Amino acid sequence: MSISKEWLDFLREQYPVGSRIKLRKPGEGAPDALKPGAKGTLEHIGEDGVFRVTWDKGETLPLIIGQDSFSVSPPPLQTLRLYMPLTADLYEPDDYGNMDEDGITLNGRELLEYEDQIMAALMRERMPEEKERGIMHWYHENDTVNDKVRSVVFDLEEREGRLWGVAKCQVQGELTAEELDTLKEYVGGQASDGWGEGFEQREIKVGDRSELYVHLWHSEGWSLQTEQEQFGPKFADGLPEMCFSTLRDTGELICIKRGESGYYRSDWNTSDRVRNQEIAEDRNRSLGVTEAQRKAMEAGSMFGWSCPGADPKTYGQTAGQPQMGGMDLA
Repeated sequence: MSISKEWLDFLREQYPVGSRIKLRKPGEGAPDALKPGAKGTLEHIGEDGVFRVTWDKGETLPLIIGQDSFSVSPPPLQTLRLYMPLTADLYEPDDYGNMDEDGITLNGRELLEYEDQIMAALMRERMPEEKERGIMHWYHENDTVNDKVRSVVFDLEEREGRLWGVAKCQVQGELTAEELDTLKEYVGGQASDGWGEGFEQREIKVGDRSELYVHLWHSEGWSLQTEQEQFGPKFADGLPEMCFSTLRDTGELICIKRGESGYYRSDWNTSDRVRNQEIAEDRNRSLGVTEAQRKAMEAGSMFGWSCPGADPKTYGQTAGQPQMGGMDLA
């Protein structure tokens, strides 16, 4: 049996993998065990246009349009979650009641305290046009991503002791690797320059007079990953068991342990910022920790050990470089 490419593309577009099949009447030569009313799941439409179906009761009969009579229902929606690290700036009034001009940067662990207020703000930000499809309402490409991804909304989730931003996607069928990359690019653009840009400019009232500005995107160490990519049981290759660094805001000397969130205050910490940097450089040299490894350890402790920033290859694995720098987030 031979069919045109146009017809094959049409069939695969109309009947995606995962569609549910109900047999009305099998054609000639069908196994006796396969009766009208049998149900199954579409696994593939072959190059010959034949429907390969996994039947619920184990039968293996393929279906041919024109020979077998059957109905096709869309596959059930699946929830795909894309995780992104959250940060925020907190502004508090001073002793005179004036709002401090220099905000305090908060990371996902510290934002757990404000989860309810942030979630309420996310809900308020959603526009009437986004009621059915979320931010997919603004996706104007006529492609398979638009066909398969029914809706995307920004949400929150607590994982590994920190608050994460989540793009919650309702997907019909399965996304190919290329389609997933396209979806990530779109969601990342909305988090940085579109929907998220407007959201981060809206103050969230917390406490008596404090204001919180939450960022779905930020320039350093940010990633957008599936649940398996972000929380899968793996560490980035080439990381030491421990390294030393300093906090950018306070200059405090800290140590970071591979695979653990956050940091530990070092017993060698001093009140001198410069001295703490010298100690960190000296200790890292003695441990054989490169600059790339230090940066990767910092990213892993803040954003998760499966994020791209936790891979030293991101920074170039060069031995012998000075161990300067410091963590932005406490």
